[in-house]
Amino acid sequence: MTPVTAKERLRNLVDELSEQEAVDALKLFQDRSGEPMVRALDNAPIDDEPSTEEEDASARKAWEEYKRGESFSADEIKRELT
Repeated sequence: MTPVTAKERLRNLVDELSEQEAVDALKLFQDRSGEPMVRALDNAPIDDEPSTEEEDASARKAWEEYKRGESFSADEIKRELT
């Protein structure tokens, strides 16, 4: 069996998108290309420091909250701060 490359997996995912999901994904990719912060993060070195159990537990808790819809969009945060 031939290993599946990242590009092949990405093509498969794209093929499964609805037209609206494809529009949204394309916008996301296009928006990212001009953002200086995104470029800086893309070029930042990988964090290879091990995490603590406390950090892992906090990340798990935050992910569960996010999946339950207990999060804020960037727009909501911006409105709160301005």
